[in-house]
Amino acid sequence: MVRIDLKGLVREFTDGTKIGPIDLSIRDGELLTLLGPSGSGKTTTLRMIAGFIEAEEGALLFDGRDMVGIPPRERNIGMVFQSVALFPNMTVYQNIAFGPEMAEWSHEKTVERVEELADLLGIRDLLFRKISEISGGEAQRVGLARALAKQPALLLLDEPLSALDPQLRERLQTEIRRIQKKVKVTTIYVTHSQDEAFAISDRVAIINDGRIEQIGTPEELYDRPSNEFVARFLGSGNVLQGTVKQTEGGELCVDVLGVRLPLKGECKVGEEVKFSIKPEDIKIVIEKHITSATGTVTSILPQVGSFKITVDFQDRPIIVLTYDEELVSRLRENGDKQVSFFFEPDLAVILGE
Repeated sequence: MVRIDLKGLVREFTDGTKIGPIDLSIRDGELLTLLGPSGSGKTTTLRMIAGFIEAEEGALLFDGRDMVGIPPRERNIGMVFQSVALFPNMTVYQNIAFGPEMAEWSHEKTVERVEELADLLGIRDLLFRKISEISGGEAQRVGLARALAKQPALLLLDEPLSALDPQLRERLQTEIRRIQKKVKVTTIYVTHSQDEAFAISDRVAIINDGRIEQIGTPEELYDRPSNEFVARFLGSGNVLQGTVKQTEGGELCVDVLGVRLPLKGECKVGEEVKFSIKPEDIKIVIEKHITSATGTVTSILPQVGSFKITVDFQDRPIIVLTYDEELVSRLRENGDKQVSFFFEPDLAVILGE
């Protein structure tokens, strides 16, 4: 295992694209995911850590040792790519054994390591098959075994499951998490899928436009997004904006499109604020509520065990999540008549820039 510290890491490309400065720490034995939209800088950051792309500024520390300028082969890393990139002319065994053999391990030690990983990943019966004879999911397991063969201190996974079907992807997420905990290797995982990131990670770093927006556990990110980008990207909140009209002892009254809504926070009268409310924290009633806004239900989408409701609030969609089947039945009967929606003030999160 190894602790990784990125301190002001920067790389700028000739087309003007800039990654960083990035400050990020990955703990010993932790699985941290870099999560963000396409083109946000996830893979470039991973490749700087691997040494395939050199940083122009900053420090990259492995247990306190600066690795900037150190070749990838000397960084003791294992890496799994989206395309797997197995050697097609070799068997599964030969692919896994390639690294140890290049490192001049003894034959006995190499065989022992290959068989250990084959058992761990459930691929022992595939060892002497050709790569063309195994499935996509099996190939990903082989790629992971090959990356772990030399007992790396750091494992890097670059969207390894994105080419697989959803059911297989979900199953392999569980396996990757189990294996990572079993071998206790520090792991950095790259994905654009929130579900994937939240399913396997100890912590998640949200990256956008080459910068880290927020770092935390999946629960922390979902419950307390730090800014509008994180809230919208994770879909963890409806983002509204208004003007503070009244403040007293942490209690705020914010004017949102002519409707005054209560919040909690430290703001000044006249200040413009953006805030986020999670869909499950919004309540809908057909009767008028004293601290409510009003809107029209435009869609009701059944989900597994719940309903996703969209309310038109002055041409802005408000997403509500409910488990109340009786309420949904009444909303359907109500048709396009207005309903009220509200939330508890302390459940709203005031967003930073």
